[in-house]
Amino acid sequence: MAALSCQFQTTVYKSSKSIKSRPPIFCSMQPSQSNIKVIVNGAAKEIGRAAVTAVTRARGMEVAGAVDSYLVGEDIGKVCDMEEPLEIPIINDLTMVLGSISQTKATGVVIDFTDALSVYDNVKQATAFGMKSVVYVPRIRPDTINALSALCDKASMGCLVAPTLSIGSILLQQAAISASFYFNNVEIVESRESVADLPSPDAIQIANNLSNLGQIYNREDISTDVLARGQILGEDGVRVHSLVLPGLPSSTTVHFSGPGEVYSLKHDITGVQCLMPGLILAIRKVVRLKNLVYGLEKFL
Repeated sequence: MAALSCQFQTTVYKSSKSIKSRPPIFCSMQPSQSNIKVIVNGAAKEIGRAAVTAVTRARGMEVAGAVDSYLVGEDIGKVCDMEEPLEIPIINDLTMVLGSISQTKATGVVIDFTDALSVYDNVKQATAFGMKSVVYVPRIRPDTINALSALCDKASMGCLVAPTLSIGSILLQQAAISASFYFNNVEIVESRESVADLPSPDAIQIANNLSNLGQIYNREDISTDVLARGQILGEDGVRVHSLVLPGLPSSTTVHFSGPGEVYSLKHDITGVQCLMPGLILAIRKVVRLKNLVYGLEKFL
């Protein structure tokens, strides 16, 4: 998708009798406004390829760079099985891509799908080139998030750190918070393809949310040491039970119970495409930020 760029100049109209000053105009509704330039860091991953496709199809933005250590030199359009190549090669050098895009003076956003050890340096580089960041990286340490927040505050640069990009997952979390005021027993059951992903960021986030409400759950056996009862997450007795079964979709279920009733909330992820509406929303929102925001739910 080709980008259109334009420049605006202030025009002053004079008459022989007077000069009237008018408030300056800082925006335009003309269709020639530049697209958001999006750099996908981790472009060769499954989620990176899905992001390239989603950004290419979205209005008001375009893929401007693809960074990865795999498939270097390959056209990202071909890697994503698009009908036509995007003429954007995968490059294993984020700084080179940032430097090239920054020369266009366009609004730029870096999507980071890398890893927890690289994310701080990646955001720091993007900030140095005047670009915002959307970070979707599992298991980022709290001290890393604090350091990123300080960096963004100092530079007045926006960054969105999203534990999840799934809107369905966020709605599940919000519904669980509402239910927790009416039930004293709660357990989380989840399934994932890999044991390395357990407990999942979704389960941890739900447990953290419920643990900050002043409620103590599962009082009858909160101190049990029976391993089959699952792992306690947080400090208020929320338990998680994890399944690792190939073929099962990534699933999170929150069971609440009270006298005579059970209330269950369930969310299944059947494909990485479910993250793309949230990603597009994140890109549109982060360009307006001047600090770090944690959680896509802030914009729902």
